Amino acid sequence: MAIKDKKEYRRSRIKMRIRKIMSGTAERPRMTVFRSNKEIYVQLIDDLTGRTLATASSQTEEISSQKITKLEQAKLVGKAIAEKASQAGIETVVFDRNGYLYHGRVKSLAEAAREGGLKF
Repeated sequence: MAIKDKKEYRRSRIKMRIRKIMSGTAERPRMTVFRSNKEIYVQLIDDLTGRTLATASSQTEEISSQKITKLEQAKLVGKAIAEKASQAGIETVVFDRNGYLYHGRVKSLAEAAREGGLKF
């Protein structure tokens, strides 16, 4: 088994372990994070209906045009999702780190979303 396969396998195991006990509703959606090497994405998902209620990513024009670090990008994405959630009338969410460790970009996104007014 290659090293890349081990890492993907480990993350998928963590992800399955989290997802079997976590689910989002319309009142309290699941806030899921996807982190690629260059970008970071976040969605608010209602798992009962299977709908995405709000999204934010580092690919938006106002974030991608700035010359900042990926950690600072994640903070801006966290603030953006908190703003979109408040516009949609969402105050509380369930945080799904999607198998990633809670540090670095994932942590800064979560803390910025909390500062923006989301409760989780």
